[in-house]
Amino acid sequence: HRCWSYLGRQSQGQQVSLRRDGCLFTDTVQHEVLHALGFHHEQVRSDRDDHVSILQENIRPGTEQNFAKQPTNNLGTPYDFESVMHYSKYAFSRNGEPTIVSKADPDMEFGSATTMSQNDIARVNALYQCDV
Repeated sequence: HRCWSYLGRQSQGQQVSLRRDGCLFTDTVQHEVLHALGFHHEQVRSDRDDHVSILQENIRPGTEQNFAKQPTNNLGTPYDFESVMHYSKYAFSRNGEPTIVSKADPDMEFGSATTMSQNDIARVNALYQCDV
């Protein structure tokens, strides 16, 4: 991967990899910085099963960890299909079929945010107790 960061505070400091060839886009930079600030991907939220179905049969072998539900603190914000942290409906597909489907609207497309959503911003402000 060219674009990556670790999740949250690291004892030896935090590295964020944003290579010139493919990472220098607003959404990518925001996505990686949000990881560094401690945020998971939206589709692994603790409440994700209320909002999406993960179609394991379509996930490319060896990439299943990208869909493992986490015990997240959602900071009082709703599940957000517009989050810059949300994977696309076809992320890590082994067969061109969806790996993530909205329960409310199976035809919904998502995962193409070009900037942080209002909920992304609200989460950062809540977690870091920023004055808004």
